[in-house]
Amino acid sequence: MTVNIKYGKKYCVIFNRWSFSVPPLFYIIFYCVIWLLSVPLRSNIAIKIPNEAEYIINKRSLEESFEIKMRNSNFNSDNKEIGNAVLSEKNEYLVNVNNNENYNKNENEILEDVFKKADKDHNGKLDSKELAQWIRMKIVEHISLAVSNNFGLFAQIDVDPKNGEVTWKEYHAYFLKKRGFSTKYVQSHDEKRHRGLQRAIKEQIMRDKASWMEAAKSNPDSLTVDEFLAFTHPESSAANQLTLVDELYDRFDRDGDEMLTEDEFAILQTEGGNDETVIVRQDENERRAEFRNSIDLNGDGRADRRELLHYVAPQSPRHSEHEAEALLALADGDQDGMLSLDEILAHPNLFLKSKMVDTARSFHDEF
Repeated sequence: MTVNIKYGKKYCVIFNRWSFSVPPLFYIIFYCVIWLLSVPLRSNIAIKIPNEAEYIINKRSLEESFEIKMRNSNFNSDNKEIGNAVLSEKNEYLVNVNNNENYNKNENEILEDVFKKADKDHNGKLDSKELAQWIRMKIVEHISLAVSNNFGLFAQIDVDPKNGEVTWKEYHAYFLKKRGFSTKYVQSHDEKRHRGLQRAIKEQIMRDKASWMEAAKSNPDSLTVDEFLAFTHPESSAANQLTLVDELYDRFDRDGDEMLTEDEFAILQTEGGNDETVIVRQDENERRAEFRNSIDLNGDGRADRRELLHYVAPQSPRHSEHEAEALLALADGDQDGMLSLDEILAHPNLFLKSKMVDTARSFHDEF
């Protein structure tokens, strides 16, 4: 349609009107915006994992000691198939073992391998001494690895800004990127709603937040390098061990002199009715033996803070001895005071989750 409009002596020719197309155009744009907003944000990183062995080999880095904190990790959180593989019981403990050789072995092969290494006299049996020695070696190995790798991992997360402290924002960004989420998603992530995250990851964030608040002594929003160790490896933290010593004093040091005597440790006292003190002598002999053998290092009948720190430290022989005794009590079917390979294979879940095989997982399940 052509319209001639007279304006003075000039005529303007106006071509077909286009205004009728504006409403449909706006409708189409509005529909597209609504559709885009309804699509949940997804990780845009597709990580190809050719095989399980290659996946573990590529993971050998400073982050190995941190794997237990990430054991619910799903590198492509929207890929259900990969997620199930990473979260399976087998992969979980094998990652924590930090041993490439174990990855392609089945449960029986792993247990048989550990049994042969722990059987120092090669008699086909593990007594309590052999068990305790092996478990203690694994504990010392785990603690040493956790402490030595702590600073490297701390420095890797402390980036925004790099100021000698890890903030919750920095850790949370690392947590999400570890699972394959894009930098754009991490920067725009709403921590209160956690839009687009799977329920399992949301629950892991909540657990981490609770552990974070326990570790953050100086500032609830950031961790020092020592506090970061308490967060990732609470069993390795000197601060946590000092807290345990204070709890021992509160419970047993009845005269408040910060010196624990054998009688104070061995004879338990509780408050009875009418504010009466009730003396409990059950297991007194065992507690006296424990005080003499595991606490009183210099044999003077008293334990100071240094001796108690040695007692509560995970490297203390008493922890491995207690673990060995517990395993024997649960798996020694013929009651001969020793474990055969068949007895261990008869209780695979017990041993695979114990400090005998998977020290890292066992420790972190306790905290």
